[in-house]
Amino acid sequence: MIYAYIRVSTEMQNYSSQEFEIDNYCRLHNLKIDKWYSEAISGTKPIEKRILGRIIRKMNRGDLLICTEISRLGRNMLMIMSILNLCVGKGIRIQTIKDNFVLSDNINSKIIAFAFALAAEIERNLISQRTREALAVKKLEGTKLGRPAGSSKKKKLFLESAGEIVKMLEKGIPMRAIARKYGLHYNTLRRYLKSENLL
Repeated sequence: MIYAYIRVSTEMQNYSSQEFEIDNYCRLHNLKIDKWYSEAISGTKPIEKRILGRIIRKMNRGDLLICTEISRLGRNMLMIMSILNLCVGKGIRIQTIKDNFVLSDNINSKIIAFAFALAAEIERNLISQRTREALAVKKLEGTKLGRPAGSSKKKKLFLESAGEIVKMLEKGIPMRAIARKYGLHYNTLRRYLKSENLL
């Protein structure tokens, strides 16, 4: 069986580009997708709470899971490696299109997956660090972040804690738990993150 998996971070994003890439890849390689799965969820969510976890549980030895890139599987190295190890244990192959390699039970695949996942995690950490530094510089310069004067105390609290919030999301802490910690509604926190291009 061949499974296709598509993940976007939010419901606002579009599935079509990933679907097109997978379709195009399958046409070029004479493959036929037996089942399509998609979800709008953060890659920091545990696999058990994602459709991806249900897919892997039902897959059998020799099955193939196709996705556009390895980052669709998870947002950090440990998560991707744990998913890879789970699939290797079940004899499941993973084909990533943009990365152009098959992840299976061989040392080369494990090394490549490790390298890609590590590079992706380093890049995310650098982006988070640059975001925190940029916010700190703006604050020191007296620049008003977010909405103009009259912004709520909650928005001000969010802006002051943006770097810490991003770090917690990267660690896999649920957004609802973070929202509760800062006395924010889940939707409010989500809106603030999107307005500052942090989600």
